[in-house]
Amino acid sequence: MQAHLAVRRSRKHRERLYAFCVEQFFRLCILLSVLTMCGILYVLASEAFSFFGEVSFAEFFGSTDWTPRFVPQSFGVWPLVSGTLLVAIIAGAIAIPLGLAGAIFMSEYASNRFRKIAKPILEILAGVPTVVYGYFALLFVTPLIREVLPATSIFNALSAGIVMGIMILPLVVSFSEDAMLAVPRSLRLGAYALGATRLQVATRVVVPASLSGIGAAFILALARAIGETMIVTIAAGATPSLTLDPTRGIQTMTAYIAQSAFGEAPHGTIEYQTIFAVGILLFLMTLFLTTVSDIIIRRFREQYS
Repeated sequence: MQAHLAVRRSRKHRERLYAFCVEQFFRLCILLSVLTMCGILYVLASEAFSFFGEVSFAEFFGSTDWTPRFVPQSFGVWPLVSGTLLVAIIAGAIAIPLGLAGAIFMSEYASNRFRKIAKPILEILAGVPTVVYGYFALLFVTPLIREVLPATSIFNALSAGIVMGIMILPLVVSFSEDAMLAVPRSLRLGAYALGATRLQVATRVVVPASLSGIGAAFILALARAIGETMIVTIAAGATPSLTLDPTRGIQTMTAYIAQSAFGEAPHGTIEYQTIFAVGILLFLMTLFLTTVSDIIIRRFREQYS
């Protein structure tokens, strides 16, 4: 009897020790994530602080010319911001309606067997290297656009936005479908009992009930598009221009950072520091979108008993 109790105490001790080790491991992972974020912020902020010591906020946000490598130098960031937003809007116009339609089909129409086959195939798009998407946009999509719109530049925002929309499509479909599948089946059955069709159930019951998850998926997809680098670096061009014409070449914030990080700007110069000024602005933009996504989830979340 005593031997049995000793074995049980030993087993409980091992279980408590194992649970303690797992808890500390997860805590360490969180701590490393926080420290990594703090390190990134420190690097961005330290160099950006030096930049804004020489360039005023009024010039950075008030000028419409971005020519840090030419004389006279100008540091108006709006051409980069407009190029970033233009590509992201085009990508969203492609990914959001197609993604929502795909999520509705996968959630409400597709059989379980079809869903198990189609969803992994769709998510393969998320695993394709973005440099491949970039050359796909430049060598395949752009020639097709130029057949329809001959005045389109070789490097343009339209092809980059279309391909970026294809790239973020799996994210919209996956997140939106997960939100729809979380809606209780009782809501669907109640709507069917009232005579609603499958389309009416999907659009008037399921989508409104999962609106918080769908909205968060849209915003996170746009944040992913804003932060994308290789597609816009290869296909959109390197000409900062304040324009709404998607057939022209533009330069995005991420493309400028990538193209300026090849060692052409000497360390410590104002040209070098522009990389971090643009980087911290990009960080704040994506942080804003992530915060809005979190607010939408909290504000419109539906709780079911």
